[in-house]
Amino acid sequence: MSKLDYTTLLKSDPLEGYEDPEKFKQWIPKIEKYRENLAKSILPEYSVELPKPIDELIEEQFNPLKYLYDEKLLTEKELAITDSSATDLVAKIAKGEYTSTEVLKAYAKRATIAHQFTNCALEIFIDEGLKRAEFLDEYYKKNGKTIGPLHGLPISLKEHMNYRGKITHAGYVGHLDNVAKDHGLTSQILEDLGAVFYVRTNQPQTLMHLDSNNNIIGLSKNPHNLLLSSGGSSSGEGSIVGFGGSALGVGSDIGGSIRGPAAFSGCIGLRPTSKRVSLSGGVSAGSGQESVPAVIGPFARSVEDIDLWMKHYINDGKPWVNDASTLPLLWRDVPKPAAKDLTVGVIYDDGFVKPTPPIQRALKEVVKKLEAAGVKVVEFKPPKIELAIQTIHKMYNCDGNYMQKKHLSASGEPLVKLTKWNLNYGEGSKDLTVAENRQLNIIRDDLKNEYTKYLNDNKIDFFISPTYNNVAPQSEGVYNWSYTALWNILDFPTLVVQTGIYQDPAVDKWDDGQKNYEYRNQTEQLEHEIYDPEKFKGAPVGIQISGRRYFDEDVVAAGKTIVEILGTDLFKQYQ
Repeated sequence: MSKLDYTTLLKSDPLEGYEDPEKFKQWIPKIEKYRENLAKSILPEYSVELPKPIDELIEEQFNPLKYLYDEKLLTEKELAITDSSATDLVAKIAKGEYTSTEVLKAYAKRATIAHQFTNCALEIFIDEGLKRAEFLDEYYKKNGKTIGPLHGLPISLKEHMNYRGKITHAGYVGHLDNVAKDHGLTSQILEDLGAVFYVRTNQPQTLMHLDSNNNIIGLSKNPHNLLLSSGGSSSGEGSIVGFGGSALGVGSDIGGSIRGPAAFSGCIGLRPTSKRVSLSGGVSAGSGQESVPAVIGPFARSVEDIDLWMKHYINDGKPWVNDASTLPLLWRDVPKPAAKDLTVGVIYDDGFVKPTPPIQRALKEVVKKLEAAGVKVVEFKPPKIELAIQTIHKMYNCDGNYMQKKHLSASGEPLVKLTKWNLNYGEGSKDLTVAENRQLNIIRDDLKNEYTKYLNDNKIDFFISPTYNNVAPQSEGVYNWSYTALWNILDFPTLVVQTGIYQDPAVDKWDDGQKNYEYRNQTEQLEHEIYDPEKFKGAPVGIQISGRRYFDEDVVAAGKTIVEILGTDLFKQYQ
């Protein structure tokens, strides 16, 4: 059987009216200027010399995070700072043990190195970050206290969120002239709480890939294996937080855009329930689309830091004061549950795309550890998975791709590979009627109730599932969103944590049964044909923990217990 060509599946959008080569020529100087400014922002005092040209490192599946430790690219103090949790950092800054300036300088160096290897940043502005840190230090010296609970904490931001006085393009060439007048509300809240900003990170064209490619700076890479993707659409956030280049990161998610990068790049990420974190202020083609809500959420290297971000953002930031669409729902303090009190439903295979060998192995090992700790584990086979995926795909493009075409055609820029893929989701270029969209919403709500009923009837506390049917894909080689998008259509809060397991080509091979395996659909065929054990070396395996809507705190608390059982410590993985 010959391998399936993804282009044969592009049937619902003829991809006409987007590209205009002559118009695009006018934008090339602006792209070149943008790249030039980014290159100039890599300050010599924070940069390193790469051991080989980046193309050679990519081909070799180079692990830059391991290299950071092996070659001691950071001083002992820089390492101590950047391998501290955000929770510990804010406590030490508040006690005067660290200054905001020395913390920012340490993260600036690690972030710069991250960008040199992974191409994670769209904008680096360390000088501005230093001025902010110096201001915070002066405030502390004068007042004897911090300005807020996140005082001095270096936080990275996904670029499509508005940043005052800076270009905000969201990966669209046609927005390279768009300079935001004000911060988006979430960025403003974080700044008011004491955060220090110094880097904004990469995302794909359309913000609708589980990858990173765009026509502005191109692909971001995985900090554990440069051949692989860092995920998407919060692509640079996965890279930089996975590398330890920011204490906390901020991304967005409508189909897996926080959880994919977190799982692929070796960190932790939370997709909150909708309307808990403000979306106000930014660039997106999904504005006004409410059938499948987008969310903003945090990236970190510990579950405790996810809790820190959510607690202070919500309880101190009170986003509902300035954003009427955000719910006035305080973040509750939920203690870690005892393992013996937990019952989890595990998805080994969602019935749409069977996971690859490293995912299968990791799930078995996770379940073994959970059961040994006293957790009750039952297998969960998600119902109506194809209906859920078909429905959410139609919801994404329910306007017949009108808004995507508006953003893309503004510059006539070329459509990259996975843009063609996502424009062909659902009905593609067909503009759905109000009645058709309402029917999709009915299906969505019925699914929410069906999955909630299962939780009730079977006394299940949480679901555990793969984040994707594979470890981090090779760049532009990811087609299936079924494992993440399911929780978007259900609007269930979902936390990605790391298992501590990494792909091993010696053991993670298809068994003999794969030779005669009958593909259940063409997406499964595409995904399975990509997997070559030798091309995914050392990729981390992250899993999802999902729970009831608006019980985000309980999901995070369970995440603490599960990570403790698994014994993963992302601050010590290569030490």
